[in-house]
Amino acid sequence: MGILSHAISWIFPDYQFEWIVPEFEKTLSKELDFLQEAENAERTARNFRKHKSVKVPHIFWDFTTRQVLTMEFMHGCKIDDLHCLLRSGLNPRKVAQTLVEVFAEMIFVHGYVHGDPHPGNILVFPHSSKNHSFDLVLLDHGIYRELDERFRVDFCQLWKALILLDQHEMQQMGERLGVGKYYQYLPVIFTGRTIDSKSGLGKSMPIEERKRLSQEVRQFTMGDISQFMESLPRDLLTVLRTDGLLRSIISKLGAPQRVRLMANAKYAVAGLVPKYNSEPGFSLKPTAKATFDYIYLRLCLEVLELHYKMKGIYASLLQQFKYWFSKFVGYLPTRITLPNLVS
Repeated sequence: MGILSHAISWIFPDYQFEWIVPEFEKTLSKELDFLQEAENAERTARNFRKHKSVKVPHIFWDFTTRQVLTMEFMHGCKIDDLHCLLRSGLNPRKVAQTLVEVFAEMIFVHGYVHGDPHPGNILVFPHSSKNHSFDLVLLDHGIYRELDERFRVDFCQLWKALILLDQHEMQQMGERLGVGKYYQYLPVIFTGRTIDSKSGLGKSMPIEERKRLSQEVRQFTMGDISQFMESLPRDLLTVLRTDGLLRSIISKLGAPQRVRLMANAKYAVAGLVPKYNSEPGFSLKPTAKATFDYIYLRLCLEVLELHYKMKGIYASLLQQFKYWFSKFVGYLPTRITLPNLVS
C-alpha cells in the first residue's frame, strides 16, 4: 500500500495523502490484538456503568488470548433495521437520540472513542416491559482512540463557539486545532451552516448560502484538500469518521440532524466543567467563570430545545384542527393560515 501511495503522489504531485498509510497500519495492528480489544471493551463498560441503556458484552478472560476473544453473546436488532425496531415496539427516533448521546459522552466527556460505530457494531435490545425501553449493545471494540486532553477541551470549546456562532472563538480554536485559514469551514462540517449564517441550529442552509458556499468550494484544488486533511489532528480525524457514521445511522432512523447537534452541544457544555481529580488529597473545583459559562450555555440549549418543542406542539395542534374542521364542516380548505407563533 505504501508503494502504491508513493506512486500516485509521484504521478499526481497534488496528491498528499501518504500519511494515511502509517495510520492505517497502526489501526490494523491494534484491531488484530484481541487482548487490547478486551481491555477497550471493559474500559467502555466502566465508563458507562451508571448508564442503564448501554451494554457491553462481558469478557471471559480465562478463554481470551491475543489471538482469541471470548465474550458474552448478546441479542438485539441491528440498529438501522427499522422493521425489527418497529416490530419490537420501539421508537426509532428515541433510539437515534440515545445513540448520539452515548457517543457524544464518549467524545466530549470521557475522551475515549469507539472508532467504528457502523450499524453492524451496534444492536438494540428491547426490554420485555411495556415502557418501550431498550439497551444499546456496543460490539467490536478493536478500534478506539484516547483523545488528548487538550484536544478534548479545545473540541468542547469549538462546539461552544459553533452553538453561539462566535467567529473569533472559532478562529482561535481553528488555530489551536491546526486548521489555519480553513477554520471558517468548521461550522459547515459539523453543523451544516456557514460561519456567517443567519439560520438557526439544525435548520437547513438557505439557498443563497448554498450558492455562495458552492462557489467557494469550486475554487479548491486537490492540493488544498490534501493540505487541509493533513493539517487536521489525528484525534479530529477519528471524531470526523465517527460523526459521519452516526449521521448515516440517524438518517436511516428518520431522526433530524438536530438531534445530533443538540446532543453534541449538551455534552460539549458538560465536558467544559472541570472534573474532580481522582488522585488522593487533590480536587479541582469549577471556577466561577466555568460555572457561569456552563449555566449560560445550558440556558441557550434549553431555549433552543423549548423552541423545537413548541414547533412540534404547534404542528400537532394544526393537524388536529384540520382533522376536526374537515370532519364537522365536510371539507378541508386548500390553505389554512394561522398566526406564525414560531419562526
